[in-house]
Amino acid sequence: MIHLLKYFPVALSILKTQGLNALLRRIAKKLFSPSQTKHIPEIRYSVARQHHHLCFQENSDPEISIIIPVYNKSLYTFTCLESIHENSGGNLYEVIVVDDASSDDTSQMLNNITGITVIRNADNKGFIRSSNTGIQAAKGRYIVLLNNDTIVTKGWLDALTHTFRRFPDAGMAGAKLIYPDGRLQEAGGVVWQDASAWNYGRYDNPDKPEYSYCRAVDYCSGACLMIRRQDLIDLGPFDEYYAPAYYEDTDLAFRVRKAGKKVYYQPGALVVHFEGVSSGTDVSKGTKQYQVVNHKKFFNRWKDTLKFHRSNGDNPQFEKERSVKKRVLIIDALVLKPDNDSGSLRMFNLLGIFQNLGYKVSFIAANELTYHDIYTRQMQMNGVECFYRPYLESVSDHLKSHGHLYDVVLLSRVNIAEKHIDAARTYCMNAMILFDTVDLHFLREQRQAELNQDKLLLATARMRKQQELTTARKADRTLLVSPVEIELFKQVAPDVPVALLSNIHQNQDTAIGYQERKDILFIGGFEHLPNVDAMEFFINEVFPVLHTLKPDIRLLIVGSHLPDKIASYASSHIIIKGFVPDIKPVFDRVRLSIAPLRYGAGVKGKINTSMTYGVPVVATSVAAEGMKLEHDNDILIADKPEEFARQIIRAYDDELLWTNLSNSGKANIEKHFSFSVAERQLNEILADHQLPRETVDQAVNA
Repeated sequence: MIHLLKYFPVALSILKTQGLNALLRRIAKKLFSPSQTKHIPEIRYSVARQHHHLCFQENSDPEISIIIPVYNKSLYTFTCLESIHENSGGNLYEVIVVDDASSDDTSQMLNNITGITVIRNADNKGFIRSSNTGIQAAKGRYIVLLNNDTIVTKGWLDALTHTFRRFPDAGMAGAKLIYPDGRLQEAGGVVWQDASAWNYGRYDNPDKPEYSYCRAVDYCSGACLMIRRQDLIDLGPFDEYYAPAYYEDTDLAFRVRKAGKKVYYQPGALVVHFEGVSSGTDVSKGTKQYQVVNHKKFFNRWKDTLKFHRSNGDNPQFEKERSVKKRVLIIDALVLKPDNDSGSLRMFNLLGIFQNLGYKVSFIAANELTYHDIYTRQMQMNGVECFYRPYLESVSDHLKSHGHLYDVVLLSRVNIAEKHIDAARTYCMNAMILFDTVDLHFLREQRQAELNQDKLLLATARMRKQQELTTARKADRTLLVSPVEIELFKQVAPDVPVALLSNIHQNQDTAIGYQERKDILFIGGFEHLPNVDAMEFFINEVFPVLHTLKPDIRLLIVGSHLPDKIASYASSHIIIKGFVPDIKPVFDRVRLSIAPLRYGAGVKGKINTSMTYGVPVVATSVAAEGMKLEHDNDILIADKPEEFARQIIRAYDDELLWTNLSNSGKANIEKHFSFSVAERQLNEILADHQLPRETVDQAVNA
């Protein structure tokens, strides 16, 4: 007994700062083995034991106003403020704390923090009125309503504001809420027909795919909400009809939806919420009792809307996103890295086109069933449901269990499509099966074999051709990126339904003119072998000619997975940059882009990308193929080393020619490779799914 008493001060400290759950876990770890305690939740986040000085940067013209109503619980408020201070990045924000007549040391604590606005109520007004007081004082374009019993995490504000940029119809955005032990508290809210509400996913693993993508929901908890200040002006703030608290956030969400906008759950904003700190959890007493009272008020106000909702507990996996009517599954080889390679960028943009057409988009990287902290998260923040281990065993298992849900299945690249198309046909009985070639692999390999006079590679190309044609015949439609490949397919497989769906780009602002630019650029991922060959050809055969004619010109090489043999060419005139996460500063200063490819297929993203930035391109015939580009008007084309060098100098030294090429390149993007063009092409492809197969064949052959 005496031995146990020595732990009493420690136990008391744990109880005071982290609660009974943490104390029980500490005790359990002493008494049981690790295997016996592995399912006991860890305390990941805790409240500060004392407060200290914090200095926030003051912003006279903030983009975001963070409003925190508080009543007592000073250490929770300080912990919240400290997390905002540490985790809000470079955002221009102001913090407004509304002290609702606290009786503890909250006032003293707030006096020790500079750079925030503190509003003190003379008497206790309750959560709703205190929140509205803060809203009236806010200056930001966006308002964040945040509970004081929260801890925000890195990137939370970026994720919330991203929601409004990504989804034009966004009227409100809420965070993923977790408990301090890491369990999920809420992944958006579901409101049932009787006005009862669920915190979707409560107590589950927050990392599961179903809780990790942005989606439209009924409401998000008022513990953390972002909304445009103008929308609050138009709609009105929290309704004091629900004073002092509860259902005010749900009511505001329904008003947002009634106004024609959507409420989005954004999991990229991760917020820890110490639920029940201010009002407790007992609905029979205190402020918490208003949860029952306001349930009835909310039902009476919104019963006409609620009659279209399901009964409590009926199919929550569908009710969580009841607006979804169409679903598409994309199966590609790898996690999409749109800043690394053209194929990823095209597919990444295609996901957005599907969403614009009203589809819920799900994605599997078949050869890389792992979560990527940057790129998987990027897709999820954009509303794409990504499946990965350990929550996905295999592609075939997913098709078997979920295939009946999909209206469209798109298989990208021939190796992936060949492997999974039979299972997709078997289990996705309601789906249109699309085979997206990305480019015709056999054509690229055939050209490489002919260039290198490689008989073995030529035989491989023939087998690849058979593989692509066999796979195409199993699909409802085969997607090709180039009119050249469309014509080739008509010759070698006239029985196969095909459709054009090319690269997808958006023109960029280019305020910097010819005179302020210099150097030439090659950009491309070096896992793609044609790019390696192109650089060796250019550096060894073209650049010596160019350097002789124009000694001061420099070549910049940008691209991921740079091989050592290319890196070894670095010199004062050949600048090796490798992977560049933000290419805009490069394109804003470079004068010309080059595409000296000697073999390849499909459409070249390096040319598209250069043109979106208004940078003229000098390319080979193979590189410019299938893009409806005219020499001397949209692009300069040359295949021989001497002629390629001369075309570079022409555009480099002639401002009028440079300007014409720049303007024409952008016009080409808008006409053939814009989002609107791709959306029209994809819409026409998908519309054929409603037709009988014989009618589809007739339409293709017309």
